[in-house]
Amino acid sequence: MLIVDSHNDVAYNAIEWNRDLTQSILRIREAEAGMAQKGRGLGVVSFEELRKGDIGLLFVTMGCRIASLGKRFSGVRNQDIAYAKCRGELAYYRLMESKGLLRQVKDRPSLDDHLKRWAADAASSPLGFVLTMEGADGIVSPDQIPEWWEEGLRIVSLCHYGVSSYSHGTQAPGGLTARGRPLLKAMEKAGMLLDLTHLADQAFWESLDAFGGRVLATHNCCRALCNHDRQFDDQQVRAIVERGGVIGVAFDDWMLSPLWDHHAIDNTGISLNTVVDHIDHICQLAGNCNHAGIGTDLDGGYGKEQAPCDLDTIADLQKIPALLEKRAYAAEDIAKIMHGNWISFLRSSWA
Repeated sequence: MLIVDSHNDVAYNAIEWNRDLTQSILRIREAEAGMAQKGRGLGVVSFEELRKGDIGLLFVTMGCRIASLGKRFSGVRNQDIAYAKCRGELAYYRLMESKGLLRQVKDRPSLDDHLKRWAADAASSPLGFVLTMEGADGIVSPDQIPEWWEEGLRIVSLCHYGVSSYSHGTQAPGGLTARGRPLLKAMEKAGMLLDLTHLADQAFWESLDAFGGRVLATHNCCRALCNHDRQFDDQQVRAIVERGGVIGVAFDDWMLSPLWDHHAIDNTGISLNTVVDHIDHICQLAGNCNHAGIGTDLDGGYGKEQAPCDLDTIADLQKIPALLEKRAYAAEDIAKIMHGNWISFLRSSWA
């Protein structure tokens, strides 16, 4: 089954982690044998594994945050540097396009064309990608929105961890900064989509009030199942549903389950069924299956040691349809969750 993954840190994985994603996952892991950093030798993403998993469309990230709240959240010193680093990640995607490995999707015609080509020849078709920015520090001012739009940037979140130039985010309670609303207005005017992921609660509600365009959450889980400000509470989930948005459920264990122990690094008991728990919770709150999707966040700075225990590579996303079927989800609804909701959301947003 075709899968759309609404959050995959492809360029970060390649550039920051120094990984050759054109190699097999075995070769990537072997190259990191003996390295002490968390996740080394345990990566789950390569171009080959994406293709094995029929993950034909990805929302790929650019991102670099400025440092905030003293030394609590690391980052670069200013937005100029953040802009340059985002440009570097964009250069990686452009190079992969030139090699025939990736194909950019940035409007409805290119989306429909890519899906047609993938269906006809998934074995050799480039992987499709929608360009997103995780945390908006790489946008130096609202005046840069047209520049980024021309590059195909279509989805932007305002903040990552801490406080960005535009908003408070994860583990940093607060609202929009004075610069937040002008950026949102510029995004709305251009037709960009607002990713509500990582926003602090106050900033979440202020953003919904200030932004009249389409909203989504590329990689989020449910606070009712894992109590942390990184996850959405039920009221936030319902608000996204009311705005016609989709929530991509993330695969990072600490966001999925209170069983995760940062010290033990033990994912026992956290499985793909745990992911399905979050998908099901969104569907129950919505009253339908039109607002849940997949947004893995793989490899987002960790490996399979911090992912569901029954996931060896990202290709194992293909196990999810059977798990949904066991919970009596209809085939039509399973297809919506795996790809249909994201495709419908993009088509309607780009109509």
